[in-house]
Amino acid sequence: MGTGLRERKKVATRQALHEAAVALSIELGLDKVTVEAIADAAEVSRRTFSNYFASKEEALLYGDRQRVHRLVDAVRDRPLAEPPWEALTAAALEIQEDLGARDPHWVTQVRLVRRHPALAAHQVSTYAAMEDDLTATVIARSGVPPVRARVMAAALLVAMRVAVREWLDRPKGTPLSSVMEESFTEMAAAFT
Repeated sequence: MGTGLRERKKVATRQALHEAAVALSIELGLDKVTVEAIADAAEVSRRTFSNYFASKEEALLYGDRQRVHRLVDAVRDRPLAEPPWEALTAAALEIQEDLGARDPHWVTQVRLVRRHPALAAHQVSTYAAMEDDLTATVIARSGVPPVRARVMAAALLVAMRVAVREWLDRPKGTPLSSVMEESFTEMAAAFT
């Protein structure tokens, strides 16, 4: 029981730091946000912040890491008979449906990434690290060669990023899923 409670507290602290980073970035602008301000807003010490995140950018983009973890889980849950690219894209479409519900500041975060090259670079680094889990999942479920699995995983993450960026420039009310499907179709030629 104690371990479960401790883990829940860690998750809650990490989430509080992420939410504080997002809220302060919205309120003050990314350039004016400090690690100290994030820690204060989450009611933890600077040292506690450092136990969870290496930088304010990492705290801000923690939601991306969570989304990629959900993506990996969704791919694992897809039917084994499904071809790898189909499983990847179906899982991505599945998780995108609840982006706003799980993270109401997600669109604001995406807009911040677009405005700040340092955040964009950090996001690419985050996605590259998560690519390993996605690659391993593709290999485990389909047995495709490692290089092909890594290319598929990387291509999916790029196609998702492109779709979101494109979606932000589309008329209000355009479903993200339709832009993702368009992006996946463009990418699919290499995997079908």
